Amino acid sequence: MENSTIIYGVKVKNNSFSLKKRFQSFRYAFNGLRVLFRFEHNSRIYLLCTVSVVALGFILHISISEWLAILILTGMVFILEIINSSIEHLADFVSPGYSEKIKIVKDLAAAAVLVAAIVAVITGLIIFVPKIF
Repeated sequence: MENSTIIYGVKVKNNSFSLKKRFQSFRYAFNGLRVLFRFEHNSRIYLLCTVSVVALGFILHISISEWLAILILTGMVFILEIINSSIEHLADFVSPGYSEKIKIVKDLAAAAVLVAAIVAVITGLIIFVPKIF
């Protein structure tokens, strides 16, 4: 007898808790990071910027609240880049040929990363420029 539940009209298998499965999910997540940094070129640029900002933060002895702002915004840029890359790969799988609607979806996802990156740069300027000059 199958142990399942219907959620929003979709049959979902009930799985009992397994520590092994929880560790396996971490493996999948770390593999996602490996894929991100290996194949998504913009993520390498963000990583280089992050390393530079962290080094500058240590050199200029920024405050805890400034570290928090940098941490949150850096995380947001990476999270949005991961989501953007996921949307692009899914869109390419679902619609391998050119589609104006898919282009709009991809452009919007890329715009989210761009907005987060702009906010991060402006915040970095607000934090670092007064300390440098």
